[in-house]
Amino acid sequence: MTDRFNPSAPGAEKIVYVRQVRPDEMPPEAAGAAALYAIHDEAGNRIGLAPRRDLAFIAARQHDLAPVSVH
Repeated sequence: MTDRFNPSAPGAEKIVYVRQVRPDEMPPEAAGAAALYAIHDEAGNRIGLAPRRDLAFIAARQHDLAPVSVH
């Protein structure tokens, strides 16, 4: 295959990254939450939060995004 992958091509899924939010990164409105999972775009910008990892993946897929884990 000699074609380069073009993430903006029609039909290409946009990859997003899911990781657990560290306690020092918790937003003020999440005070008392046991854990949060952040969804980040390819530039590292946080585009969403979820209370559980599985819900972060579900939310990403519902928006036609391809989630992957980041450790």
